[in-house]
Amino acid sequence: MKKDISRRDFLKYLGLGTAGTALFEGAAAVPAIASGGEHPSFDVPPSKLKRAKETPTICAYCGCGCGIIVYSENNLITHIEGDPDHPINEGSLCPKGSAISDVNTIVEKINKRVPNKRRVTDVLYRAPGSSDWEIKDWDWALNEIAKRVKKTRDESFQEKDDKGVVVNRTEAIAHLGSASIDNEENYLMHKLLRSLGIINLDHHARL
Repeated sequence: MKKDISRRDFLKYLGLGTAGTALFEGAAAVPAIASGGEHPSFDVPPSKLKRAKETPTICAYCGCGCGIIVYSENNLITHIEGDPDHPINEGSLCPKGSAISDVNTIVEKINKRVPNKRRVTDVLYRAPGSSDWEIKDWDWALNEIAKRVKKTRDESFQEKDDKGVVVNRTEAIAHLGSASIDNEENYLMHKLLRSLGIINLDHHARL
């Protein structure tokens, strides 16, 4: 039998359920520890903080400027956490900031962070109609991209719209942003795209 429930009742039941869960879990809560050592309730990776080099820095992903602490061993990042002494984020981090170490490393099944061997570091080019990838050098790739952008822009550039208003734009090129570049890189990329008259700009974080 279907029972109608008001929004107020729904929020009330939700609050009661949350409070009950917190009360139940609080009875068996285990105090958090931030360093290695044996504990009867859970294991802390011994190298997480003890043997690692601690480097305070600033997250570069967006313009917030959150403070982070980077732990590394043998020039390899092993752990990232928010800086509790930083006035902006006070130790908290968004998912992107927490995952900075995933840019070029992965976590193996044994819970060890290692360099990502499958990370693409070369320019791969697949010609139209081909099923094979070719390794190209960066100079070739940048020149090819520049030539194609210029050709498309020259063929589609619009100085004025139908009403005679100056627009200086091209609608034949679009750009989809990247969540893997930092704030300054995003700024420079946006300036470049605007200078080319590209108006179709979006970001895949919104999809």
